[in-house]
Amino acid sequence: MVKFSEIEYVRPDFEKSKSELSSHLSAMERAKSYEEARKNFLAYQKILDTMDTMQNVAYIRSTMDMGDAFYDGEMNFFYETEPEISLLDKRAAEIIISSPFKEDFGREFGSEFMKSNEASIRLADESISADKVEEAKLGQEYSKVTAACSVNFRGEECNFYGLSKHMLSTDRDERKEAYIAWANLYESISDTLDGIYDRMIVLRKRMAEKLGFKNYIEMAYLANGHYFYDADDIAKFRKQIIETVVPLASKLYERQKTRLGIDGLYMYDEQIIFPDGNARPAGGTQFLLNAARKMYSEISPETREFFEFMLNGEYFDLETRPKKHMGGYCTFINGFGAPFIFSNFNCSSADVEVLTHEAGHAFQAFCASRRVPLSSLIWSSSDISEIHSMTMELFAHGHMEKFFGNDAAKYRFAHLAQAVQDVPYMCLVDHFQYEVYSHDYTAKERRACWRRLEKVYMPWRKYDGNAFLEEGGFWMQKQHIFLYPFYYADYALAQICAFEYYDRYLEDKQGAWRDYLNLCRAGGSKSYYELFKLGGITVPFADDAVKNAVEPIAKLLLDKEP
Repeated sequence: MVKFSEIEYVRPDFEKSKSELSSHLSAMERAKSYEEARKNFLAYQKILDTMDTMQNVAYIRSTMDMGDAFYDGEMNFFYETEPEISLLDKRAAEIIISSPFKEDFGREFGSEFMKSNEASIRLADESISADKVEEAKLGQEYSKVTAACSVNFRGEECNFYGLSKHMLSTDRDERKEAYIAWANLYESISDTLDGIYDRMIVLRKRMAEKLGFKNYIEMAYLANGHYFYDADDIAKFRKQIIETVVPLASKLYERQKTRLGIDGLYMYDEQIIFPDGNARPAGGTQFLLNAARKMYSEISPETREFFEFMLNGEYFDLETRPKKHMGGYCTFINGFGAPFIFSNFNCSSADVEVLTHEAGHAFQAFCASRRVPLSSLIWSSSDISEIHSMTMELFAHGHMEKFFGNDAAKYRFAHLAQAVQDVPYMCLVDHFQYEVYSHDYTAKERRACWRRLEKVYMPWRKYDGNAFLEEGGFWMQKQHIFLYPFYYADYALAQICAFEYYDRYLEDKQGAWRDYLNLCRAGGSKSYYELFKLGGITVPFADDAVKNAVEPIAKLLLDKEP
């Protein structure tokens, strides 16, 4: 096994690869049999996989240190070449869709594969090549700006994640002080972030217009693989959340306020579930990895094999450091069959959730990559992929003693409560983007829009007079709004599905695990509705889907509080 640190990065010879890719596409066009077309298509995919492997290695290493000039340059190389690859992919898709062997491709690779080819044709065009490069560079600019932020807090140099540790203190004064420092840090870069986002919005609207979409929202839905529903369906789903989940979340926050013994619950109190503090892991990074190893060895043979692979290959970067990219992610290195988990540990329960949430993504990719015939079919669309991760978080509940010892029950309650309380916020992020791309807002109007919607989805939110946040500045802390447009509703959709899986898991552990495993193994080889049928769960748009999934969770939280 090759460890991640041992992977040699070599920049692909783009001109040579482009020539070889074009040659295989020409051979596909001339093919006299499906076998000949298929052979050249797979050769085409193999070249792409090699290029993607190097791009992913460069991306991971660039996020490990946003100040690394070499890998920053390599990512700029890939940003420059991606539009040309998109055009080649469009040509490949056109060949497949118009091929006399179209039905053969569909039978072998599935309906989702054919849908993605149709989307590729619609989304790729030479007229937006320069725009795509500019969009990628704006994303890189955003990442650099946020990664460079730090402040001296009580003698410690802290980035945003470093401050979040202090925002979880049982000392309310410390929490408030950290919260003010956190808000001030965002306010200090707010003009820059507003400027970046302004350019992103104009750019994205321009691309949608060039491609003939009625608006960017329609384009974004197609780009995210949402082939089977639209913005109207999501609006109906958000309505279910407002009617069912917002009242439950409000009730949980009212109980929390009483539990904490405070007159008013402010933003810096929201994450403090118990007066003596939240459950904290009983050790650092190595302790958590050892606990996760024991957990995954017990959940199933499949999870045991997966996690041993991850440990032996050292496919993790978990600890926060200066200049490291914010947030966390899971990606997949095709050439090595290896998922990679990236995070910023901050000595809180969120560290454990990385080893369940991101590991849920990694487990799914590990399983699917060993079964599906194409690397492009390893991942499902994001609305399905987040089911894998969020469900793993809940399936792991029975093993939390390994991480938290006697505080495991506190963790389980807090995690489940926060899963409920986060859903309205997820819908808020989605609704905000819908409004932003439907209007020509100024930066000030954008903030006012956020605050107006916040009062609908998060009526409990109070900022204790902080002017920047009171006027709507909180939206800036969500990197998905900048980097992954219209992704965030997928978390809400998936959370409802994860609740349903957990409801079933408590009643029939083997049956729920079997269906979940089938969903993971299928990857993106089947369509949205086919995957729901395979995984044995309800489509979240269905009438009362939210209510039916959330009611058992509400009973657990309201009747069994620690």
